[in-house]
Amino acid sequence: MKRRLLLTLPALALPALAGGCSVLPSRPYLETRRYPLEPRRPASAPRQGAPRGAILLRTLRAGPGMEVRGLRRLRADGTLEVAFYDEWLAPPADLVEAALREWLIASRAFSAVAAPGSRLSTPLILEAGIITLQAEPTQARAAMTGLLLAEGVGLADPRVLAQRRMEAVVPLPAEVPPAAQAAGMQAALGQLFGEMEAWLVSSVPEMRRR
Repeated sequence: MKRRLLLTLPALALPALAGGCSVLPSRPYLETRRYPLEPRRPASAPRQGAPRGAILLRTLRAGPGMEVRGLRRLRADGTLEVAFYDEWLAPPADLVEAALREWLIASRAFSAVAAPGSRLSTPLILEAGIITLQAEPTQARAAMTGLLLAEGVGLADPRVLAQRRMEAVVPLPAEVPPAAQAAGMQAALGQLFGEMEAWLVSSVPEMRRR
């Protein structure tokens, strides 16, 4: 009898265990929302005179965390949050590089804007990096670096023409939804692109007659 009782205990416990599984809380499904990052140069923006020579835009350098798609949000206590369900369409560094190339093409400030791997001879080279792109409690912030080089003659190394760090902020109301935060970051990036364009043009005045 004792043996039979012991064998039946596991069987009696199974329904209770199965019933216990049915009361576990279920997690609601949250759809991932993805946002574009492609600031466009306004058609009304002034042209920068005659085109300079061709420029090579090298692969954009990404600062820490810029390879993550999730929107970066700085809390009021100074800690950084990366959103899980709100993200860019692709890693932000890739999107910024593509958008900057399109912006410079639209500016017509250069005879051509080449990409890495191009066989075009480019007298100018731009090495840029995105170091900050985040929403903060009252603003959106974007920051980039730029290094402008002149192509070396023969086997000579490229020559440094100018170097600069640029930053832009766009005001944001408190407690705005992620879509508004993404729009604010894109607007800040557009301001940076405008500053980048003006800086590049002012750094190569001797090429205006080419």
